[in-house]
Amino acid sequence: MVDVGAKKATKRVAVAHGAVRMKPETLRLIQDRRVAKGDVLEVARVAGIMAAKQTSALIPMCHPLNLSAVKLDYRIESKDTLEIVAEVHVTAQTGVEMEALTACAVCALTVYDMCKSVDRGMVIGDIHLVTKYGGRSGRFRFSDAAGER
Repeated sequence: MVDVGAKKATKRVAVAHGAVRMKPETLRLIQDRRVAKGDVLEVARVAGIMAAKQTSALIPMCHPLNLSAVKLDYRIESKDTLEIVAEVHVTAQTGVEMEALTACAVCALTVYDMCKSVDRGMVIGDIHLVTKYGGRSGRFRFSDAAGER
């Protein structure tokens, strides 16, 4: 693990994005809260929050952090894709990018788990850091880095 002991604790925020592509009928079931296992969006939200809080137990070199906020939101901008946005806040000596990415990934996996009985062909993807700020390296925006690929 990297020694962050000499670094100043600052406010840090990270936002991550992920998506689950599925049959349009599956997305309608989710929206109408008619999936047999329960309210997919709320269960997945709780799973994502729990995952963010456990990131250091899942990712070997992550520092354990006392998170101050974890928020998961959804967007539906097409008939077959559920978009997930995770935002994580902390005041610490290191950033929360991994916590935001982990929240997104576990949220998406939970959607899959809850809907697999009706759609095993779902595809989880597009998990990436959207933005982060705070700390020595300052601000990062995916749109700025995307041109470098």
